Amino acid sequence: MKLLRRVMFAFLVLFLTTTLVSADDDPPGRVARLQYIAGSVSIQPRGTEDWVAGSVNRPLTTSDNIWADKDSRAELNVGTGVLRVNGETSLSLTNISDNTVQVQLHQGTLNLRVRKLYRGEIYEVDTPNIAFTVQKSGEYRFDVGSSGEVTLVTVRKGEGDATGDGPAVRVRSNERARFSGGTSLAHEIYEAPGLDGFDDWCRVRDRREGGYYSARYVSPGVIGYEDLDEYGSWRVVPTYGAVWVPASIGPGWAPYRYGHWVWISPWGWTWVDDAAWGFAPFHYGRWVYAGYWAWSPGLAARAGELDCHSVMATVGVHSGTESRSFPGIAEAVTISVM
Repeated sequence: MKLLRRVMFAFLVLFLTTTLVSADDDPPGRVARLQYIAGSVSIQPRGTEDWVAGSVNRPLTTSDNIWADKDSRAELNVGTGVLRVNGETSLSLTNISDNTVQVQLHQGTLNLRVRKLYRGEIYEVDTPNIAFTVQKSGEYRFDVGSSGEVTLVTVRKGEGDATGDGPAVRVRSNERARFSGGTSLAHEIYEAPGLDGFDDWCRVRDRREGGYYSARYVSPGVIGYEDLDEYGSWRVVPTYGAVWVPASIGPGWAPYRYGHWVWISPWGWTWVDDAAWGFAPFHYGRWVYAGYWAWSPGLAARAGELDCHSVMATVGVHSGTESRSFPGIAEAVTISVM
């Protein structure tokens, strides 16, 4: 029986190691986390023709498509910014990479909140009429009708440039610009209107970001850190330092037990956890065992860097209180061998 378990385990390690090699050698350090869904939201992963139901915590990346049906909403976290879509909205992720967030709004309504815009970082929203580049952190809204003939750009705070077939058009705080006539940049600019129901919802979601205790231990660029305060607590333990411990987990709980694996290029096999808080602790840092399971954010999380090894199918072995990992494979996924 022990021999059979060893053979099966060796096969699993070989399989996952092979998938690591087949994935891109230098994947981007940024993803978009689908972190909120209301109603019916579908995604079309790149390279496929099929649409599948969206699931919270699923990482999204370049060339993925998103559709929010009527009376539905979704929220995507890209670290330094948050994208929110309203019902009957079609959005494509054109380029999600270390320094760029570029999306294509085909129709519907998109709210973009840029928390911090670093030097050299690009946020761009393309529509049938314009390419809009954010120049300052702030709050932006884009509306495109089903015909794609008109684009409305509303800047609540910040400023940015619309480009097309003509001189760039700067849109500033508290302004709305209406673009029509294809990509000619024919436009009108007037005062931004009052908030509607979608704007109010976005503001409520934004209030979640104020004063997180977890910000003492991880960078604000860590996608999903906003959930940690609500679902767990921080402790300082020998060897590992500050660690986060999830609350309200049942007996026998262990990391990577409740959720599923999906293949997401360019990383390979990627874990999608069922827990509402299950993004940051499974894609940054590592899980450790100190008589109980705890998440150690590590230096990458403190710097806001995605741990690509954790996103990919990494394997470790847990036996008793000892955690081991194989050479060249990060200590992230834990498999109990009985």
